[in-house]
Amino acid sequence: MARFNSIEEMLKGSKTIAVVGLSSNPMRASHGVSAYMQSQGYHIIPVNPQEEEVLGEKAYASLLDVPEPIDIVDVFRRSDAVAEVVDQAIQKRASAIFMQEGVVHEEAAEKARQAGIFVVMDRCILKEHQNITR
Repeated sequence: MARFNSIEEMLKGSKTIAVVGLSSNPMRASHGVSAYMQSQGYHIIPVNPQEEEVLGEKAYASLLDVPEPIDIVDVFRRSDAVAEVVDQAIQKRASAIFMQEGVVHEEAAEKARQAGIFVVMDRCILKEHQNITR
């Protein structure tokens, strides 16, 4: 059973967000969204094999390399990469998977739900955070 029943519960009950596909390029959506979430008090963990550090945080090649517990896995990757991310999130016992706008993978989402992970697809975590904090 998922720890969260709503996006609001997920955001209020989480501290650590691993951002898969986080880019150091400030023009990329992943960078802007992560900088915002960091400014709101969340601990951001960059997950991108092409980066060493983003937003002042050490980057990791994969979720499996992250040495600490993860509350939310925020996915900024193409939909066809989601299945592997979900498998790693299950292994890491993440509480939630958040697939950004345009990212949809029904089979992987169902697999995550079966593992007790709260899943959000095709939504923006920044917009959702702003909606609950207004």
